[in-house]
This record gives sequence, C-alpha cells and structure tokens, in this order.
Amino acid sequence: MIDSLLVANRGEIARRIIRTTKRLGIRSIAIYSEADAGLPFVAEADESVCVGPASPALSYRNTEAIIAAAKSTGAQAVHPGYGFLSENADFARTVGANGLIWVGPGAEAIAAMGDKINARNMMAAAGVPIAPGTHDPAATVEDALAAAEGIGYPVMVKAAAGGGGMGLAVAHDEAGLRTEYAKVRGFAERIFGEPAVLLERYFPRVRHVEVQILGLADGRVVALSERECSVQRRHQKLVEETPSPAVGPELRQRLLAAAVTAGETVGYRNAGTVEYLLDPATGEFFFLEMNTRLQVEHPITEFVHGIDLVEEQLRIASGEPPAGDLTRATHGHAIELRINAEDPKRFLPGPGAVTTWVEPAGDGVRVDSGYALGTTVTQNYDSLMAKLIAYGFDRTDAIAKARAAVAGFQIAGPKNNLPFFAELLDNAEFVGGDYDTGIVARMR
Repeated sequence: MIDSLLVANRGEIARRIIRTTKRLGIRSIAIYSEADAGLPFVAEADESVCVGPASPALSYRNTEAIIAAAKSTGAQAVHPGYGFLSENADFARTVGANGLIWVGPGAEAIAAMGDKINARNMMAAAGVPIAPGTHDPAATVEDALAAAEGIGYPVMVKAAAGGGGMGLAVAHDEAGLRTEYAKVRGFAERIFGEPAVLLERYFPRVRHVEVQILGLADGRVVALSERECSVQRRHQKLVEETPSPAVGPELRQRLLAAAVTAGETVGYRNAGTVEYLLDPATGEFFFLEMNTRLQVEHPITEFVHGIDLVEEQLRIASGEPPAGDLTRATHGHAIELRINAEDPKRFLPGPGAVTTWVEPAGDGVRVDSGYALGTTVTQNYDSLMAKLIAYGFDRTDAIAKARAAVAGFQIAGPKNNLPFFAELLDNAEFVGGDYDTGIVARMR
C-alpha cells in the first residue's frame, strides 16, 4: 500500500483526501499557494509545502514546483483531486517519469477522453449511444453552419477540450450559431489552448445523469450506481442525488452496462465517471463525456454504497483489491448541495473573509468544507466553499434532512447560495422528482 501521498490540490478536496490518509496511516503532504496558507488543509496535512503565489498557473498548475515538492518530501504517490491538473495527461506522464505513483487513470485514457470529438467517436465505435453531432472539428463557422443543417437546430456548441460545464453554448438559429461559434472557439483557445469546436443536438428538456466507475487493479471495470446532476447553473452542477428519481431498474442496467463498455474501451483504471444526457420522455440516453478523475459529487455514492472512494483509488494505484463490496445493492438516498461563495439569485461570485462559519451536524449529515471561521475566500479559485451531503432511508427523508441542514448552516462574510437551496428544497418540481436541466432557469 502507498505509504506517503502528495495531494496536488487545495480546499475541501485536499481535506477530504487527507482525512482518508489519516485513517489509513498514510503520510500526507499538502501543497499550497501563498493565498491559501491559512486554510485548514494546510495545517491538517502531515507536511505542507508552498509551491508559489496565488495564480493557479504559478502554483496548483505549476508542474515543476509540484514535482519538486514531492521529491523533497519523499512522497511516494500523487493524488490530483479534481480540477487543476487532474485531467492533464502530460502531468500524469511527468509524475510517472519521476518515479512517483499516479493516483488516477493512465495518461492514454486521460488523453483519449479529454478530446471530446475523439471520445465521441470511440464510444460510437464501441456501441455506446451518442447524440447526433459532428465526428470531426468544425474548423470554420461555415463548417459549423453546414453541420448544424444536418443535425437540426438547436445545437450545442462545445469546446472539444472542455469539461466540467466549461466551453458550452446553445445556438437556436444561424445567426446565433455564428455568434456562439466565435465565442466558444475564442474561449477554448484562451482557456484550454485548443480551439477545436464540435456540435451536438441540443435537447431543450433533458436530464444529466452519470455513472461512477472503478477500473480495478486486476483489469476489471465495475460500475457502481448513477447520480442525477440536473440542477445546474451555466451548465455547472449545483445539486446531485443518488439514486436518480428518473431511473428505474431496466434503465439503470443499461446505463451501467454502457459505462462499463466505455471504461473497457479505453482500458480504464482507477475512479472515473461516465456522463450522459437522458431524454426523460423516451428513456433514451447519450454519452456526454467521461471525467477521468474523482468527481466533486463522489460523497453521495459513498453513502449509498458504504465505501470510501478515495481509499479505493489508493488501493487500485497500489495494485491492491477493493476494500469494500462493490457488488452489493445500494441503500438509502443521498443528496449533495454545493455551497458556493456566490449571490443566490444571479450566481455571481462573492468572495470575502469568513466572519461566521457554523456547520450543521446530525445523523445522515456530512459537510466537506474547505474553509472555516477566520479564513478568506479569495477570487483566485473556484467559488466552492463546502459540500453539504444529506443521507436518508429514502428520498423524502434525505430532502427533509437537507432542509434542516441548510437551515442550520451559518455563513457570514462571503456571499453564499444557501438561500437558493432553501428555495429549491421546497420547490414542487424538485420535490416531485420530475425535473430537468432547466429547473434553475424556471425558478428565476
């Protein structure tokens, strides 16, 4: 088993990983930027190394500084968390080239799934359903217009190298496509360094459902269960729950089988997630993307399966068999709310010093937080402050616990979206379970 681990991330996910290392007796090494020196994860690690100033490019994406920190502390392995370098194939290769264990899938799988056009084509060849769309990049706006004629409007305009809801736009007609194509292409080149754009059919009423997979050390790919991720703003998730209220036994089996096929197609190892768009009217689903890392929303899967996904990641990277029973049926229902430092109406960032921070507690309530009283949420990073997870014996029980937990979570200083969640958890559409990705827009 790995005996020392460098966590190449920050905030709540760094604390989350460190929590598992402490339980397993693994020495933890945190890296941090100058802006994050006072955050809890820095003090909670067995050792901490500053890797640069606030800018992510100079710290959390600074490959040279991270590798130097791993070597200077005698780390045996590197866990990238999510975001930053977690889906960077070159970083994964660099970690291995320096004699370190990479806690994640192989660089080849990361690269294959990081290119959304390549991923679509691979999945189609393997028999995984994909939405109508382009098989090659739309190199010019004229190419995009010609493709849209064949697909039919509205179309989703996507950065081929994008992920996590970034680099997406919807075009309803030719004029809109001209505008959105230019925007997405420019954004993709600026943020991802890759201007390639693809087009897919846009479904006005659709649900976003995903499946957690584990590529085990013995070569098997196991699909655990699905998560519902349809409560979104700007194509980015705010709430996740499992099981999905839209998925019955027969559909679940098809979703899981397709996810296993996707993983086997790329020889997947470690934790990953296969994301789908689900048409609630027909039960059809389409491959969206594969995230080659641990997801933000992994705690809800842990609750219903009774496992620790970070431990499973570490065991896979160590060549060990699973610690938990990955075949047992799920139990209960879990919901995760992403507590962000943002305006609850317009969802605009609102960083600031934390002057009040009181986390809720109780049976079935878990808070994975990156901040505490006296810390500061800066504008340098993602607005996620904490994840509030509620687990109940069924969906009604989980919602009731989530309501109580939201009411008991006290935050002052930064803006926060707790009022939005209080509204959502009383929203008839959400409570009824028959919602889709347009629910937040309808609430506004």
